[in-house]
Amino acid sequence: MDLQAIAFYLLAAITVASGLLVITARNPVHSVLFLILAFFTAAGLFVMLGAEFLAMLLVVVYVGAVAVLFLFVVMMLDVDFSQLREGFSRYLPIGMVVGGVLAIEMILVATTVANRGAASLNAAPANPDAALPNAEAIGRVLYTDYVYFFQAAGLVLLVAMIGAIVLTLRHRPGVRRQNIGNQVARTPESGMEIVQIKSGEGLSE
Repeated sequence: MDLQAIAFYLLAAITVASGLLVITARNPVHSVLFLILAFFTAAGLFVMLGAEFLAMLLVVVYVGAVAVLFLFVVMMLDVDFSQLREGFSRYLPIGMVVGGVLAIEMILVATTVANRGAASLNAAPANPDAALPNAEAIGRVLYTDYVYFFQAAGLVLLVAMIGAIVLTLRHRPGVRRQNIGNQVARTPESGMEIVQIKSGEGLSE
């Protein structure tokens, strides 16, 4: 067994184990951390397959944005997870049905690729110019043929980010906040009070 096969089986085992720990961990923060581990190991598998762009996309987008966003949401929202687990048995049958359908689809895809080969499923190569790396070839296509769709997707994500901030921003009463305008406009007369104290007497509030 060569080094590439050992690396593949090791990354695949870690990915499957971390995926199982995501759904079995009792602490939601631990679930998010195991999800990040699954993303990193899946990115390693993409690198072994020669899909460097997908690996970079998985790390930058999913680990850097989605997983961290999940972690912040879980930590910010005071969710009673014990109350959520009370209805677990009620939704177990439909969850098993959905999981079974997904498992059958994954088995069909795996057997099709194993029988016909992944290369035979593509009518044309993804990178016609073999001299260019995959990331550079995809970047040229994105920023030339699909630049408007790419910018539109960025605007949609920007609107979603602003909406999430607006929905989660809470103004709590009684919390002292910093006022930059008042600090800048502060003068010695408003910030300092001179009191004449007689000798032998203290200062009473």
